[in-house]
Parts: sequence; C-alpha cells; structure tokens
Amino acid sequence: MKTTIVMASLAAALAGCATRESANVYSQREAGHEQAVRSATVDSVRKVTIEGRETGIGSAAGAATGGIAGHAIGGGSGSAVAAILAGVGGGVAGRAIERSSTKKDAFEITVRLESGELRAIVQEADMDLQPGDRVRLVTLGGVTRVTH
Repeated sequence: MKTTIVMASLAAALAGCATRESANVYSQREAGHEQAVRSATVDSVRKVTIEGRETGIGSAAGAATGGIAGHAIGGGSGSAVAAILAGVGGGVAGRAIERSSTKKDAFEITVRLESGELRAIVQEADMDLQPGDRVRLVTLGGVTRVTH
C-alpha cells in the first residue's frame, strides 16, 4: 500500500513538471501580455526531441519507494541492507522514469524572415507546418513560438 501511495505521488509530481514549449499552450502569467509578432515563411521542418527534465523528484520518490520495498523484504539486520540497496536502485530508476516521462517530440522549424534572415525555433510537435507555409513568430519574454 505504501509503495502504491509513493508511486501515485511521483506520477502527480511529474505531471506538474510539464513544460511549455508549445505554440498552443500559454501559462497564466503569459495571458494578457502584449507579444511581438513577425511574419515569416517556413524554410524547413525537422523532427527533434526535447529532452526530459530532472527535478530530483523522480530520484527521491524512487529512492523512497525502493527503500520501503527493500525494508519489507529483508529481515533483522538484512532489512537495513536491503532497504539501502533498494533505495539506491529505486533512486536510479526514478530518475530514468522522470527523464523519460517528461521527454517530448518536437520540431526544429527554420523560417525565413521578410528581411531574408533565417531563424530556427524548437517547439513541441503540436502543429502541422510545411515548407512554404506563411507563419507568425510570436515572441514574449525571449520565448518565440511559430504559429499559423
């Protein structure tokens, strides 16, 4: 039961670590702020991956889960050794799970500005963009998004 609670807590924590590299998702802080808009033409689109994040939550939750499970396995002094070994293994596994679960498919979108200058922007793969498409580059606080 304790293991289930810890794993559920890990899943909830990881869901809260979602990033916003999408053209379609804005934070509450971004809403209502004026954004600079430039026109451009898509030059190329390449599939890439936005690597997963490591906040330490996965390692901590994995170590706690492993430690609890290890303690339950061992008996007497073996219980402490099993808890330590399982805690270390759980921490490593939790880190890998967090990194994998927060990884995102993305596009590297190269656009040509009206001045002829090329720019590349990486964002989540949540829009269908093709070379030749007319797009807008929307910039706020140093973050640029490509949108139709």
